[in-house]
Amino acid sequence: MERRAASFAAAMGRRRSVRHFSTRSVPRPVLEECLRAAGTAPSGANHQPWHFVVVEDPAVKRRIREAAEREEHAFYTRRAPPEWLEALEPLGTDERKPFLEEAPALIAIFAERHGLDPDGHSLQHYYVTESVGIATGVLITALHYAGLATLTHTPSPMKFLNDILERPAHERPFLLLVVGYPAADAKVPDIRRKPLEEIVSFR
Repeated sequence: MERRAASFAAAMGRRRSVRHFSTRSVPRPVLEECLRAAGTAPSGANHQPWHFVVVEDPAVKRRIREAAEREEHAFYTRRAPPEWLEALEPLGTDERKPFLEEAPALIAIFAERHGLDPDGHSLQHYYVTESVGIATGVLITALHYAGLATLTHTPSPMKFLNDILERPAHERPFLLLVVGYPAADAKVPDIRRKPLEEIVSFR
């Protein structure tokens, strides 16, 4: 058990967010199995309040990029407080998001505020944000385990995803996950992760 736990921790320690993707396509069965894994996440009352939309169509990816960059322009030029921009500076991010078109797949993750029973009546969901957050973590882990790179992208607001992807109003965009293989010349920031003793307490 200790060896398996250490091996998994080491594998996840190699996971990095990537902003430069190859255009090489990802096999559909790989995405399906990773999404199947995400669907095993625990959820409030086992209502599984999530929906995943895989976007591979170049025209749809372009529409998403254009909409996201409009929101990002507003963020970087008007909405973001100076301290937030200062925190982002070492990562080298800005309003330009070419990876939204370059990567072979985008996975839009939606949180269902409520469900619908067989008669079409509203069905209350519980702990929606927590449940969808856990499922997203499982998905990122599964994609990394499969040998793919990811980037979490959260333009704000993200309501444009409902319109472009034709999702109902009771689904709230939670996160846009960029998925693919790193570009041959991909660079990642030199970041430090906190050691165990800074993030864990045993009582």
